[in-house]
Amino acid sequence: MDDIRKAGTQHGSPPGQTVTNAKPGGSVLGSLDADSASSLIAAAADVALVIDADGVIRDVSLGSEDMQLEGCRKWIGQTWADTVTVESRVKVESLLRDATSKVERRWRQVNHHSARGADVPVLYSAVRVGEHGQVVAFGRDLRPNAQLQQRLVDAQQSMERDYWRLRHVETRYRLLFQSSLEAVLIVDAATQKIIEANPAAGDLLGENARKVVGRPFPDGFDADSTAAIGLLLARARAVGRGEDIRVRLLTDAREFLIATSMFTQENGSFFLVRLSPTRGDAPDSAVPRSIVKLMESMPDGFVVTDPEGQVISANRAFIDMTQAVSEAQLRGESLERWLGRSGVDFSVLIGSIRQHGSVRLFSTMLRGEHGASSEVEVSAVSVPHGDLPCLGFTIRDVGRRTATSVAARVGQELPRSANQLTELVGRVSLKELVRESTDLIEKLCIEAALELTRDNRASAAEMLGLSRQSLYVKLRRYGLGDLGPDEPESLA
Repeated sequence: MDDIRKAGTQHGSPPGQTVTNAKPGGSVLGSLDADSASSLIAAAADVALVIDADGVIRDVSLGSEDMQLEGCRKWIGQTWADTVTVESRVKVESLLRDATSKVERRWRQVNHHSARGADVPVLYSAVRVGEHGQVVAFGRDLRPNAQLQQRLVDAQQSMERDYWRLRHVETRYRLLFQSSLEAVLIVDAATQKIIEANPAAGDLLGENARKVVGRPFPDGFDADSTAAIGLLLARARAVGRGEDIRVRLLTDAREFLIATSMFTQENGSFFLVRLSPTRGDAPDSAVPRSIVKLMESMPDGFVVTDPEGQVISANRAFIDMTQAVSEAQLRGESLERWLGRSGVDFSVLIGSIRQHGSVRLFSTMLRGEHGASSEVEVSAVSVPHGDLPCLGFTIRDVGRRTATSVAARVGQELPRSANQLTELVGRVSLKELVRESTDLIEKLCIEAALELTRDNRASAAEMLGLSRQSLYVKLRRYGLGDLGPDEPESLA
């Protein structure tokens, strides 16, 4: 900054002497010599330019590493206007003009060309020094401010996007909540007051949904139901959800099923309470209550599923057969979880229902939740048309009858076969006796598989763990299955 020091000397004091200032408050700065003033300028500004009377940059002082990377030293020898963008040249001329006049000096933003891409914004103020028209321009790098402003704009735009996303989500939630056919209540967990209720809940409770809001929950139920709901809410607080319970209104003794789950929002906890009428109590139900009660009281299991086999409803007998606790434990599960010896049985059953519309006395096995199993006969029918396409299953436990018939069959066949085999001892070798016993057991197993699958050979082969080709070979060997003389033994 030799030119700055010379400018300070020309301003009225030789090197090494202080520069006096007649203005009030100038005694402090007036005590600075030229070297100190130069250091102060370099420390206070990110860039300082010494410009002669012709507007040519004679010296550059940089107080920022970022400005050094922009190649500002190359500006020396160029006019100040040539180092800036086209729209900034007017501002440069204004700064130089104001520096040589006595008007109030203003800071102006000037954009310099950059060798690294984007323009470099610098905020300048110019001061005339010396007697030869020299000007010192002090500049502050505005890129940190621009980056901060850009981050602020990005954050604001992100907040606006999140706000509109939340608005759309809330709109969809409101539409779903209001149009849902399921009765839903939102209950504040702290006060146990209803804060929201959809129209379906109002219809189910016999009042306008707006009148329900603000009431304590539970309210309007009998004493036993109120106590049961209290336990349900306590369970939801502990584990997050509570299973269906049956409750009764105090006014007209109507019964409902209530389930609840807990969620948090904005540092608050709430209960999502779902109400549904018991079977036969739905407003538009076309099934007489006597028929529903009859199905509930049937000694055989009765199950209604969707066309894919997912349980919709089940009576008490089927719940007992599966060793389940309640119908809610079965609802939504596949019937295959309990019914069928393997994946084959249930697939054959569903396929027959879809093909023929009904199935009678299909023999299979029912498995309980705790390992118990029993032989059952299934009769089923498909209802593909209507408001709710479904499948209906009647399941009868025939374990005792099957055990008796099997014992009789074993008593008739196996002892006679065993006697025949023992009579051969001494006449044929042990190897041939073992082969005869193996053939007998194999034949009995194939007959049992064909009987269980109703002569469905593909299912019988899968049940026995054989390929269809191997099964056909054995059927022809033992004279089973009524194979025609022209029927091939090898099938794909």
